[in-house]
Amino acid sequence: MISLKTAYYYISAVKINLIKIFKKIYFSTSFYRKSLLSKTPIQFFFFPNPFLMSSFSNYKKFAFQIDSLDPETFWDINCSPKEKKELHNFLWLSSINRKGNSSTLRKIIHMWNLNYLKYKSLIWDTSVISKRIMSWILNADIILENSNFEFKRNFIESIIIQTNHLRKNFKYEIDHQKKIEVIAVLILTGLVFKEYEENFKFGLKEVEKIIENSFDEKGFPLTRGPYDLLKFAKYFLLIREIIKDAQKYVPDLLENIIEKNLKCLKQITTPLNTLPLFNGCVEDDLTNFYDYMSHFKIKINKPKANFGSIYVLKNKKDVIYFEAGKPPKKNLSSCYQSGPLSFEYFCDDNKIITNCGYGVNISKKARLLSRFTSAQSALCLNDTSIVGFEKNNIMNKAYGSLITKDFKILNLEEKNNSNEIGISAGHDAYLKNFGCIHNRKISIDKINNKVIGQDLLLRKDVKSKVRYDIRFHLYPGLTAVQTIGGNTLLIQINKNRSLLFSTNEKNLKIEKSIFFGGQKVLDNYCILISGIIENNEKTINWEIIKKL
Repeated sequence: MISLKTAYYYISAVKINLIKIFKKIYFSTSFYRKSLLSKTPIQFFFFPNPFLMSSFSNYKKFAFQIDSLDPETFWDINCSPKEKKELHNFLWLSSINRKGNSSTLRKIIHMWNLNYLKYKSLIWDTSVISKRIMSWILNADIILENSNFEFKRNFIESIIIQTNHLRKNFKYEIDHQKKIEVIAVLILTGLVFKEYEENFKFGLKEVEKIIENSFDEKGFPLTRGPYDLLKFAKYFLLIREIIKDAQKYVPDLLENIIEKNLKCLKQITTPLNTLPLFNGCVEDDLTNFYDYMSHFKIKINKPKANFGSIYVLKNKKDVIYFEAGKPPKKNLSSCYQSGPLSFEYFCDDNKIITNCGYGVNISKKARLLSRFTSAQSALCLNDTSIVGFEKNNIMNKAYGSLITKDFKILNLEEKNNSNEIGISAGHDAYLKNFGCIHNRKISIDKINNKVIGQDLLLRKDVKSKVRYDIRFHLYPGLTAVQTIGGNTLLIQINKNRSLLFSTNEKNLKIEKSIFFGGQKVLDNYCILISGIIENNEKTINWEIIKKL
């Protein structure tokens, strides 16, 4: 029987999809085009600091030699949809030589306005427009340098047309990440153009709504996604610094959420300056972002508290990140990965045990595969994911692939004394289908310098046999060799460094796996402990020992 909640989401999804179809048709009409026209400002009230965009650009060096390009053919480049988005969002402006000739850049923008100012779905994607407007405004000083009146007017008019499009459609946006992008654009345009100060006021109100509705009391996103945390922090910082540039008052609510966001971020930043791969996270080097923060003299001391149900165990150069949280609400679960009680392990600044990461940068198939429990360093019963994902195409088109069921986290307990630092927790996600409760304990033995783990499976119904698989995904590049005894593996980190993985179980093996955390699929290996639960209780003990 369909629940009322499911029925509600289905009806809403039908409505959202119909609106999307209607909007695509409507956006292409001349009537809509005329509706976007409004008063064109004569000039910029001020030019914001172009450095503010640097945390959003992935370009490490000058990517486009502007003076050597042909503006007439620049937009004829044959590229994939992903590359096309990157070209049209203009983030590459943050990497150009600002002492170069700006006339070529103006011609490239002029050709863009001639060919793309009319709606085209990919190029007018909300994220692409938002980044393009921010890039144009934050680099307007060099774009408009020695420009004539006609170009300047057309340039500003193009910004206003695209901004009006974002403002008109903001109420239909359900993606929280895209919402903060649009809000940043509205605040920016409302500050640099006096004629559109209403955008600034509207944007601040929407910032308040996001802060009140999208974060827990500690400042961690309710989606429970580390990557969401990073993105929100970047945009909140951008908004704050733009407001400061305009010599306006920064709301206390914004200052407070930035401080909370950065504390959360600092706590879960790994020894490799990345984020742990939980719930929609990909590998992203945070060095550039922390350099960005230091430019504004922002200092955040690493807190002792845990955030977002991600628990950090640290002893010297051993660090474990343990995920012990229940799923987010259904409408916030489009990036949730099915891996409670999964963990990642770092040893001597090397990542050893990992989750597979989120395949959003690779393909739709990679994105789906990376959400399964088997892609996490966790326990899986009968090759079944801990939570299911929505299969209805109508709902997926509207919301993304949401989760279909919830579960509880049980018996969460932390321990920290002179001998060990550890955590234990359980979940009931497998209780309904398999009558099984899973409890996991992980600790770092401070005396013997090793990681100790235990997975306890408790069954209420033993009428049928259930297969268990416990996976420990090795970080790409690491290799493992099984020893003669059969229940021990040698993990080779480098020529001079290795670890021993051992278990009380006989069915220990190495299997091939794949890693989705980067820009492409990478091959890696996975340690697998498997067996059958035949009684009411099954205990699997394992250890990771440093080999001297």
